[in-house]
Amino acid sequence: MATVLICRRFPRLSRVTTFSTTAKCKTKSGSSESKQEKEENPETANTRTEGAATIQLLNPLDYRVLYNPSAYAKSRAASPQHAARSGGQALGDTFTSPGSAQAQHTFGTTTSQGLSPLRNALTKPNSKTLLEEAVSAHPSAAQTKEEAEKEKAEMHDSKEDPRVFQKGRPEYRSLSYDKSEPIETLPSEEGDSILRSVAVCKGSQSPEAITDYFHKLSRLPAEHHMVVLSEPRFNTLCCSAVRNIRLFSTSDLIEILKACIRLVVPPSHPLLNACENEFCRRAWDMNLEQLLLVADCWRCLDRAVPSYLSILFSYTNMHWKDLTLPQFVQLLYIIGEGRRSPADLMQKMESMILKHLDSFTLEEVGAVCLGLFKSLSGISDHVMRKIADRVALQMEDMSTYALVNVLKMLRYARMDHLPLLKKLGKVIPARVPMVNIQGIMHISLSCSSLHYFDEGIMAAVATALPSKVTYCRSKDAAKFLWSFGCLDYEPPNEEEFFSSLIEQMHRKLYEFGKFPEHLLTGLLGLAFVKRFPEELIDYALRGEFVQKMRGSKYELKKDLFTLSRSVDIECPSYQGNRLPPQLYGEFTEMALNHAEQEIYVRPEIVEATTLLQSMLGGPEYVRNHMILPHTRSSDLEVHLAADGHPIPFNAKDAIGDKKLKDMGVSLTDELMAQLIKGRSNSRSPVEAENEARTPGQGRREGARAPDAGDRAAHSGGALTTGARLQVEPKLGRYPEVPSSLALNQRPRGVKLAIQVSNRNHYCCWSKRLLGLHCLKRRQLRHLGYVVVELPFWEWFPLLRRTRLEKLSYLHYKVFDPALLGRAA
Repeated sequence: MATVLICRRFPRLSRVTTFSTTAKCKTKSGSSESKQEKEENPETANTRTEGAATIQLLNPLDYRVLYNPSAYAKSRAASPQHAARSGGQALGDTFTSPGSAQAQHTFGTTTSQGLSPLRNALTKPNSKTLLEEAVSAHPSAAQTKEEAEKEKAEMHDSKEDPRVFQKGRPEYRSLSYDKSEPIETLPSEEGDSILRSVAVCKGSQSPEAITDYFHKLSRLPAEHHMVVLSEPRFNTLCCSAVRNIRLFSTSDLIEILKACIRLVVPPSHPLLNACENEFCRRAWDMNLEQLLLVADCWRCLDRAVPSYLSILFSYTNMHWKDLTLPQFVQLLYIIGEGRRSPADLMQKMESMILKHLDSFTLEEVGAVCLGLFKSLSGISDHVMRKIADRVALQMEDMSTYALVNVLKMLRYARMDHLPLLKKLGKVIPARVPMVNIQGIMHISLSCSSLHYFDEGIMAAVATALPSKVTYCRSKDAAKFLWSFGCLDYEPPNEEEFFSSLIEQMHRKLYEFGKFPEHLLTGLLGLAFVKRFPEELIDYALRGEFVQKMRGSKYELKKDLFTLSRSVDIECPSYQGNRLPPQLYGEFTEMALNHAEQEIYVRPEIVEATTLLQSMLGGPEYVRNHMILPHTRSSDLEVHLAADGHPIPFNAKDAIGDKKLKDMGVSLTDELMAQLIKGRSNSRSPVEAENEARTPGQGRREGARAPDAGDRAAHSGGALTTGARLQVEPKLGRYPEVPSSLALNQRPRGVKLAIQVSNRNHYCCWSKRLLGLHCLKRRQLRHLGYVVVELPFWEWFPLLRRTRLEKLSYLHYKVFDPALLGRAA
């Protein structure tokens, strides 16, 4: 049957004009997509005709252009077992893979009330027949083979790839089921003979005979397995096994499980129900090798067995000191695949990791990290640092798959291990072209999660991605956009890079109905780098989609708030859907409540506020508040006249002067150590030179992208006070975008938005501002504010100095002649 490739039309994106230009984009027809680890649906059809679509990118005002890759790189044919399964489960999960029947939403090119009037002026693509849009010639055999090999290389087998470590030691043969182990295949004629014997005996077979029948049937050619499973005589054999289940020896039961793996018996089959119950009943009479082997078989069968795992974990918790190195790694693999972290057992795992760390193979190090990551098992900084130390020394010899697993755990532990990250910048760029799309995503996400910017890594990712973009899941596309936006990085091929990912977001639109957090993550990443694709924003701000996001298991309110207000401020021509006023009020109140508890009370901000009030003449001259609550950080607002004199504007705070006058912060040695050096544990010499992250930074990283905002808690509960440091603006009200007429009528002067920054606003070990804070400063300038920063590398050390030195510094910052020159 001839295959016809259909070209889908998308315009090339441009930030310079609101009018899109149209270019052809070829997409691969029939490209298969890897199973998404219990997270996302496969496409419902690969051969459907895609509708024409147009992307309009709004033009914000004042724009200024400023070897050994292993599993992630290997090609593999999809296993018949994987292809035959209708849907899988992780070993301990009760989650059922979603069906593929989902409505797909597409964007049309017709005019809509939700689109900008400029859209009516856009030249629509010429309508073409299917034949005109099809490729004129069939691809050659060589091209077809090349595409097939590329597709195989991009596939990630979420069930087989994590098992690579088992090939490194012979001991794993007794602890796991090896699908690659050669088994002599029986002639297909043998199958009918075996099933006739089953029918003749009519359930009177001995347990040994039943085991032998299962073993022989599983040795038939793979193409006959589905026929065997549908045979009534096979059902008779299964019923005989269930009736005699307690008569089987443990080794015979294990052989039946192995036969079921080869036959691809469905996870919910009644025979497996009976086997699970029997293994749970006799688990305490089994040895550790048998327990781990059975757990591995359940994983191969894609069956969730929480009760069996609970028994296994209880058993190993009692005998954990007796675990050999292979048994320990296999146990961590099972814990990870089961997505369960038994707290009492995990507390003992750290000592085992330290005990065996130098003896692990590099693949085993990756397996240990993946098991910890999948089960959300927190480990101490000391153990994580030891793992990172070893990886940094041997990274060149480590497979990319194992290395990515270490990066996953590193970002979960929120540890910016400088030697490892520097080594990553030397090793990874050359490997990126050979790594599949999910591996590349995890590399870029790890860098952004750890706030680590390495241009070599990010440029290599950007160069490799456009040719691989059609293999991106919705999650992958969103995480790429978030990563580059979070680090505020626009690569040399920025237009090709961002437009290809926005195209893919359109293709995967049907997935966002189930995973709304991914659409929001991608759009927020684009907003950081000043890109606002109108149709996707309009879709994300629809009432029904907003309700899905609010009902998500993730906390998406802050991100939704940031996106919507950013569109309001930076995209005046946008006329699509917007959030209703009541939601703005709710989100603003949430942000202000958080600020009062976590931000306004930080000692570096309180100190700056108090000194500015003293220097300028009182609280009526300074306001400590959030000018833009959606940007999640506070500002010290000051107004100056054209002649440089401060202007009183904060009358309400002046009323509370009596309450605030005597409030101060005792800058003890302990508090200063926290501000200057961060956490109390030992730091590297490079870290000591810079200001450490604020204590209390969140450690856990969920299925969505990490929040780029400042999540640090204030240092020291003693600073909390009942007195408010600012008067809330009316909920839902924002500074309006000033018109040119209004600006001309105002008395000349300057509004300062003074930023007291901290280490979490920047990439680690650098003065590169993160995307969220770039967005905030851009929007403040857009609203007429002049941004003045008290950078942490200057202000934090001054907190130890005399009052006069601090006042002198603030005077220099506020009364900078360059600022007054802007008001003239």
